[in-house]
Amino acid sequence: MAYEQILYDVTDRIATITLNRPERLNAWTMRMGAEVRHACFQADRDETVRVIIITGAGKGYCAGADMNMLQGLQSGGASDDGAADPALHVEVDPSIPATFRGEYSYPMGLHKPVIAAVNGVAAGLGLSYMLYYDMRIASDRARFGTLFSRRGLVAEHGTAWLLPRLIGLHNAAELLYSGRIISAQEAMQMHLVNRVVPHDQLMTAVREVASEMATLCSPRSLRIMKRQLHADLFADLGTSIAEADREMVASFTTQDFREGVASFVQKRPPQFTGR
Repeated sequence: MAYEQILYDVTDRIATITLNRPERLNAWTMRMGAEVRHACFQADRDETVRVIIITGAGKGYCAGADMNMLQGLQSGGASDDGAADPALHVEVDPSIPATFRGEYSYPMGLHKPVIAAVNGVAAGLGLSYMLYYDMRIASDRARFGTLFSRRGLVAEHGTAWLLPRLIGLHNAAELLYSGRIISAQEAMQMHLVNRVVPHDQLMTAVREVASEMATLCSPRSLRIMKRQLHADLFADLGTSIAEADREMVASFTTQDFREGVASFVQKRPPQFTGR
């Protein structure tokens, strides 16, 4: 479909979703959220796509919630900017745990890796949303901040649960309580991002990571491991081991396992099918 606030492209098995309100530093609206969700599920169901990248147009990644939307909430309502468009409705697989079907948590329930390519400021909701992605790679010009305490708000949409698990309780407390903006290097030191690269090399670097996954890794392996990583956040060690053992045995009968072994023995690139 034709999106209004994002761009969507599929090239070389990689779907790229670009937040596209550069004049507002890609400030988040309800419609943008609905479009990103729709595009993510479209990519997840597209057999030609193996990895999803999310980035921002222009100088910013996402500067947080759009002020018009916040003012609408302040006055007791919310600006309806098309989020209820029937064309953006997505039917979610009911077999996915409810925890991973939420308005913001759904990236954890997708079957494919999601990588944030953080090209500029990621603040407030712009930071909270990307915590649900699998990886975050940042430009050296990127900046990060929660801002909630400076707007009279609280840690929204599961941020207080996710952030300590990513960067530790003490770092999470500092970012949440102070609301200050940190540099990309400081974000990497806190383990908020996987790596920092020169700004003009960001998309090249992210696509290299995505391309390795898309061409050298079994889609089935990625799908199962993503489910393991997120489900095991709520499981004890014994449950995790038992599930891993079951999945390992199941892997032995798959086409991708046979192809993985054959390609290694024959010293050639694998041709995985995800089956």
